[in-house]
Formats: sequence, structure tokens, C-alpha cells
Amino acid sequence: MVRAKYQAVLDLGEKLNIQNGDVSEANGVLTVKGTAATQYEKNLIWDEIKASGGESPSDIVADITVADSSVFARHTVKSGETLGAIAKQYYGSAGKYNAIFKANTDILKNPDVIHPDQELIIPNL
Repeated sequence: MVRAKYQAVLDLGEKLNIQNGDVSEANGVLTVKGTAATQYEKNLIWDEIKASGGESPSDIVADITVADSSVFARHTVKSGETLGAIAKQYYGSAGKYNAIFKANTDILKNPDVIHPDQELIIPNL
């Protein structure tokens, strides 16, 4: 029953390709383990846990590690995106676009010019 409650978490884990995943259930508590690629993906998992179980759920234990803690995320640019929109997605503020620009000066020469399929580093702030 608790597994069904957190099915959206398990589905997101599959979508994000969480590595070394393991899910077990005992005594009404779901235990979820795995490795997210970045801190951003780990945060997405936790957001989904809270959406399903509330702010401090007692029926799930999650041990999610991060494979690459040197960056917050990696982002592949899609057509029509701007650094401001990308900053808003990851940091909640478009004004933090300059942090992304500075982390990618090896491939970006102007913060107003990005191209589809470029892979950007989203730095830890």
C-alpha cells in the first residue's frame, strides 16, 4: 500500500535513470536507495517524496547519494531557451544567469547567445 502512495517517486527515479536503485518495503515503511547523477536530480526526488508524503513523511526512508557533486546539474539547451530561463529553472531566479555563464565561458562567449544541444554546467551556488 505504501509503495502505491510513492509510485510517482519510483517513476521519477526511473525517468532520471537513478543508478544502483533498490526499493524494499517492511512494516509499512518503504526504503528507497540509489545514486542520482547530480544534486538537482536528488532534489527532484525529495520534492516528489514531499509531494506524496508531506513535509516529514514517516512511511518512507530515502538514501539518495549524488554521483557528481562538483556541479549542481548539467543542462542540454533546447531551442528558444535563454540563460535567464535556465537559471530560473535551477535556482528559482533568472537573475542568477551570470553564474551559469561564468561556469561555461569555455563554450559561451556572450550570455545572450546560446545554441540548442550545448551542454551547460549548472554550478553549485
